Amino acid sequence: MSALPALEAIEIETGPKPTHSVIWLHGLGADGNDFAPLVPAMQLPESLAVRFVFPHAPVQPVTINGGMAMRSWYDILEPTLVRREDEAGILASEQAIHTLIEHEIARGIPSEHILLAGFSQGCAMTLHTGLRFPKRLAGLIGLSGYLPLADRVAGAFHPANRDTPMFIAHGSHDPVVALERGVASKDLLLAHGYNVQWHTYPMAHSVCPEEVGDIARFMHKALSSG
Repeated sequence: MSALPALEAIEIETGPKPTHSVIWLHGLGADGNDFAPLVPAMQLPESLAVRFVFPHAPVQPVTINGGMAMRSWYDILEPTLVRREDEAGILASEQAIHTLIEHEIARGIPSEHILLAGFSQGCAMTLHTGLRFPKRLAGLIGLSGYLPLADRVAGAFHPANRDTPMFIAHGSHDPVVALERGVASKDLLLAHGYNVQWHTYPMAHSVCPEEVGDIARFMHKALSSG
């Protein structure tokens, strides 16, 4: 497994001298700009100074898109997403995201004040990475995605995030990542005793205002509790 180069990122701070961080991972073919406009919609209180970090995934060929090069956390090999998975790519991105989290810790943000979030492929990397990270995190937000390498979870998750709150949501009409992928991931995590808040919304592969409001409430609570 080759290591990824350090990830470039967009940063937005809601106040001076941030005490908390949110690392938000975009989906396939997008970049860190994709969710940056949602920062004001989080309506975090002025007393909570948060650094939002929106990293850009590396540009690499994606098999399911005819080998076209685009920003991707790992290769997508076939439509079901899970019959064949790019384990090497997933593990390389996991290490790059670990480095991002450790960078925030080195900047003075305790791990329990760091929340990891992601959409679609970014959701997959959020769940995969967050549950394996060896230090307690404030929370995990997974939107319109799934848990990759799900057949290898036994012994893979670190106990540090055994009780970390998770917000997992999916569109009921998602044509890109089938709802059953999200449901299966949710069910697996619940079966292992994880603290999952599950939401569905009448939408496709996207976000909706109701979901944004629910995310904001979850984020406020998770960061305020850290």
